[in-house]
Amino acid sequence: MSKFMVFLADGMAGEPLPELGFLTPLETVDKPNMDKIAAEGANGTLLTLPEGFPTSSDVANLSVLGYDLAKYYTGRGPLEAASRDISLAKDDIAFRCNLITVSGNVLKDYSAGQIKTEHSERIFKDLQAEFGSEKATFHSGVSYRNLLILHGNEFSDKVFYHKPDSSQGKKLSEIAYSPMDDSKEAQHTVEFLNELIRKTAPFLAKHPLNNNCPKPANMIWPWSPGKQPSLPRFDVKYPGIKAAVISAVDVIFGIAKCAGMDIIRVPGATGFIDTNYEGKAKAAVEALKTHDFVYLHIEAIDECSHMGDIDLKMHAIKDFDSRIVGPVMDALKGQDVTFALLPDHPVPIKLRKHTRTPVPVAIWGKHIKKDSIDRYSEQLAPNGSLGHMKGDEFMKKVLNI
Repeated sequence: MSKFMVFLADGMAGEPLPELGFLTPLETVDKPNMDKIAAEGANGTLLTLPEGFPTSSDVANLSVLGYDLAKYYTGRGPLEAASRDISLAKDDIAFRCNLITVSGNVLKDYSAGQIKTEHSERIFKDLQAEFGSEKATFHSGVSYRNLLILHGNEFSDKVFYHKPDSSQGKKLSEIAYSPMDDSKEAQHTVEFLNELIRKTAPFLAKHPLNNNCPKPANMIWPWSPGKQPSLPRFDVKYPGIKAAVISAVDVIFGIAKCAGMDIIRVPGATGFIDTNYEGKAKAAVEALKTHDFVYLHIEAIDECSHMGDIDLKMHAIKDFDSRIVGPVMDALKGQDVTFALLPDHPVPIKLRKHTRTPVPVAIWGKHIKKDSIDRYSEQLAPNGSLGHMKGDEFMKKVLNI
């Protein structure tokens, strides 16, 4: 039976830059393994962030996996809660809750300098002890990626918010919360969040882990709220396909858990450039022995893009090619495996935020007819034979259904 491997490089796509001869960072770096997939397979594009939905990775990865956003999208918070085995009651609303750096009422850093997980855990434990209540609980995650859960029917998930990684350099007054409807619950939730942020800020400013820290975790920023999600199982949506997911971040594991996909956690996987690439590659090869489909997600490139660091982004892309794509393909050489390659969304280095531009896709497998594209490229992919895909078209082409 055929097997399927998806290489998902979070945030890898970008836009042409004058300083790179009007190439993108992806097009500039040496990436022989990704180019091999494109040159020996077929290319196209996939719309992962359609209008009407947030430009966030939960939306993008659900799109890649072919789930109907209009039916099943609930927000990022509840997906990450699922990843951490946090059960949500009927009236619970889970928010993703970043630790951020604020200076002069300006959001300076969406990640508090890529705060270490052990520091974040300590801070959230202290926040829970000081401010946790029957109405609000604080839960730590990976690095800056944490959770706030509001309890009770007095709250609403109908809150308009700004993504912190898309709001760096903006004044807090420009990214204020607002109710999405006229309900008293939505208005109350906005007021509650504002008050909680106001109360916790002085506490965080004085926290010992923020002493002499160049990018202190001096504010919480809750966003992307939602209630308990309900996704169709992956092996029901795609009958008979047993799937596994490898990642470092809760949003991907949360999607996997809600979709009944097996989760593989690799020691040393951090969600940044210091992640255990070799461990992830080895785990992917092993997973394909017992599964039909493996979704191998790498977060580091996205983080470098949000930092606006072009050199670091290109370094991360090269690492992805040489330490993930190459070793996995070499280990599976000669086997009946379809390889698919794509980002979940673009993060142009100058904008430092997600855009809705369709992402470049390359698929190589026995059932895929080679096209004329000779390398993996944002500017060449739209001319490939796969065309401009949306919905579950990408997954159906990968799985040959």
